[in-house]
Amino acid sequence: MTFPGSAAWRHEDARTGFEVTRFRRHEGGWLVEGATSAVEDGVAWAVRYSLTLSPQWTLRSARIGGLGARELTVEADGHGRWRLDGKPAPHLDGCLDLDLEASAMTNTFPVHRLALPAGARAEAPAAYVRAADLGVDRLEQTYEHLSPGRYGYAAPAFGFACVLEYDDTGLITRYPGIAVRHPATVDA
Repeated sequence: MTFPGSAAWRHEDARTGFEVTRFRRHEGGWLVEGATSAVEDGVAWAVRYSLTLSPQWTLRSARIGGLGARELTVEADGHGRWRLDGKPAPHLDGCLDLDLEASAMTNTFPVHRLALPAGARAEAPAAYVRAADLGVDRLEQTYEHLSPGRYGYAAPAFGFACVLEYDDTGLITRYPGIAVRHPATVDA
């Protein structure tokens, strides 16, 4: 699997803004660094992130910063145990994915981790990091492989469901109502 060196998304509908991400191989997995900012419901936010993923596409660590001095450190063992700023986070037990509210890109990782055959559906609860305050909650989610490059996605807590679109590398290209991948990407 080869991602481009970087990619960008334009937020749409629910928010106005932009996200830019760089991808690098790291210890057999990935190091993903990016920044995103937007205005949503009259509130401006900006988030920068550095995510380390295992070769199995599970989050191992993250540094996430918001506007001002707030910063969050996340550690995961790849087996469903989490630590937030060094403290155990039992409310996230069983989660294997990190979902940044600020990012369309993080919905790429469960698709790789699950490797669902066409027609299959799976639960994929995630540690959900809110954009405005970097608070972390458990978010129940499902993914269903509809056809090549198309996955049904649902987050019942938000009453939200859509069809996510991915390119040949498995990188998300369209998240309806949230973001669309900008064609100006750079291989680095």
